[in-house]
Amino acid sequence: MQMPYASDPARTRGRLVPEEESAFRSCYQRDRDRIIHSSAFRRLKHKTQVFVEHEGDYFRTRLTHSIEVAQVARTISGALGLNSELTEAVALAHDLGHTPFGHTGEDALDALMQPYGGFDHNAQALRIVTSLERHYAEFDGLNLTWDTLEGIAKHNGPVTGDLPYALHDYNARHDLELDTHASAEAQVAALADDIAYNNHDLHDGLRARLFTEVDIQGLPIIDACYAEVDAAYPGLDPYRRRHEALRRVFGVMVGDVIETSRRHLAQAAPGDAADIRHLGRPVIRFSDGMWRDLREIRAFLFARMYRAPVVMEMRAKVTRVVEELFPFYLAAPEHLPERWRHDVAQATDDVALARLVSDYIAGMTDRYALQQHARLLGGPGGAGAWGGT
Repeated sequence: MQMPYASDPARTRGRLVPEEESAFRSCYQRDRDRIIHSSAFRRLKHKTQVFVEHEGDYFRTRLTHSIEVAQVARTISGALGLNSELTEAVALAHDLGHTPFGHTGEDALDALMQPYGGFDHNAQALRIVTSLERHYAEFDGLNLTWDTLEGIAKHNGPVTGDLPYALHDYNARHDLELDTHASAEAQVAALADDIAYNNHDLHDGLRARLFTEVDIQGLPIIDACYAEVDAAYPGLDPYRRRHEALRRVFGVMVGDVIETSRRHLAQAAPGDAADIRHLGRPVIRFSDGMWRDLREIRAFLFARMYRAPVVMEMRAKVTRVVEELFPFYLAAPEHLPERWRHDVAQATDDVALARLVSDYIAGMTDRYALQQHARLLGGPGGAGAWGGT
């Protein structure tokens, strides 16, 4: 049963370009479907989560991560009586703006773009769904509902101060009320992201042998989950033991969000979705104890995984790819694909051109960026040259 403060498709604020809605799908379902069918969503299958896409077949990519986030988000949303369709749409779209090579690529592109307004992957996701996807006859972008766009823009909280240009430019013509919190559904998507990446990064780090079960069993939550598995299944095969323990870690985190958020929602007693936005604080939350435990897990992952020597070595290599492609295309935009040349011709100054080049590079997959770097700049070509397995 949906609660009164759940987002109601019948009360959506609609689309920037009015459309007749489907007789068979709610407007939020339609948003979700457009996201799934977008080019940007397909490209996520070859974009880095932590390990560069060619480094192994079993590591998470941005696509598998987004699917996992959506699954967790739907579970939490359903348990809280929220609109699972809107939750899923925001969850599936939340990483559309990521560059090749994950946060490493984003850091490199942001540094290069500082003279032109910087780069932010959340703002880029909004730019993609409002402008860069160009498949429909009557509009650029996907023409998503205000509710989904709001969730993409501010699922991590209000956005104030100096706005990224992509967010500023769109908000000037379609006010997303960036100074308020997002819907409860978007808040669920944000915490589902935290739950998913903390769990799957533990799994991927173990698979990559950056640390062992012995190393992580001293961490909060994890130690109790391994002890529970060992008590129930003594002598279990190591791979099954790992899976059983880490799926329990997932369950503990999801259960904590549901129970904590129920308390906060009961205390706030919002009458509708608008009340959620104007509470001045998030209502979808971890408990204080869980938040402390997560900080300890994140600190471990930062030291042992995100800053592991093998990961840092690859970060240096792929940073160079982005750092060399950007000035090359800026100086020679004729090397951009033909479908981009109309926009290049319309670019009125260096800032507009740099933003087009940024859009193009940000949209690349890991493998395409490596291929273009090899073709245009003589870098090593093929996954094997970059240490792929």
